[in-house]
Amino acid sequence: MLAPYRVGVVAFGLLVVGAGQLKAVESIGKAVEIKTAVTGERGDLSINDPVFQDERIRTSKSGLGQFIFRDGTKLAVGWGSSVVVDKFVFDGSNSVKKLTIKAAKGTFRWVSGKSNHTAYEILTPAGTIGVRGTAFDFYIAGDGTTAVVLLGGAASFCGAGGCRQLTRRCDYVVAKRSGAVTDARRVDRGIFKALGNARALPFLSGNQKLAASGGYGGCGLARADDIQRDDIMPRVPNQVRPTRETPDKPGKDPRPNDDKPHHHRDDDPGKHHDHHDREHDHHDHRGDHDKPDKPDGDRDKHDRGHRDRDKNDRQYRDDRHGGHGHKGHDDKSR
Repeated sequence: MLAPYRVGVVAFGLLVVGAGQLKAVESIGKAVEIKTAVTGERGDLSINDPVFQDERIRTSKSGLGQFIFRDGTKLAVGWGSSVVVDKFVFDGSNSVKKLTIKAAKGTFRWVSGKSNHTAYEILTPAGTIGVRGTAFDFYIAGDGTTAVVLLGGAASFCGAGGCRQLTRRCDYVVAKRSGAVTDARRVDRGIFKALGNARALPFLSGNQKLAASGGYGGCGLARADDIQRDDIMPRVPNQVRPTRETPDKPGKDPRPNDDKPHHHRDDDPGKHHDHHDREHDHHDHRGDHDKPDKPDGDRDKHDRGHRDRDKNDRQYRDDRHGGHGHKGHDDKSR
């Protein structure tokens, strides 16, 4: 039979173990957006499912998961990714003393929560991302190459080749597992060629849409189709736009419709001659003789005017050619 004090010690030990087990399974955050396939240690994750410390989160080739931790930190995990929440030390006042994640591969977006920036640390195969109360996207290739693009605040990247500071929005660095790291500079579409993958950084290129982007924009990379064509695949020369001299199709009349010949319908004969008749009437006064609505007196006066003008014209030509008239002129010209 155990002594009373020994029973008390065993009971206290059980309580301690039980408390430790409860603490170990206490959630540190939850999923707020799940698309396609996102898995944890217990299988497929759904919206509002809890996330636990030391749990590895994986996404399929088209998967997307968005998570929020207890201090308000947000983590988006894009397609083909693997990440573990390595340390999470909660201080009980809506902030954490330590939050460390290990990102093995894939693409991510990080937005800091309410905790002190010194509490955050992100480990990658090429080095460590230091968080300074900030937002950024980062990508990890299969060989460990890591790219970080700053979206707000400030951050640092430290690897075997030294540290680089990111202080301007849309600046980025690329680091190799061997230690080589670029200087910080403005991101452009050349980063996809440098990484050899047009699917990298999908939240910036627009290949994957977040439920809430945070208003950080795409840093000029949100043209996925152009990225693949210009930076990964050979560019196809622009086609020559058709002009009036080069019709779209052989035999097609490039002229405007007004230049095309008019075709009359059987129920309206002569309609297509109206325009040409008006032009002819303007230059040929004989057309006026055929107008039925012109008074006879005016018509006679008009005819006499024509005859007088014709007579004067003949007299002028006779005087000019020495009185020979048209005949003399024609003989001389022959």
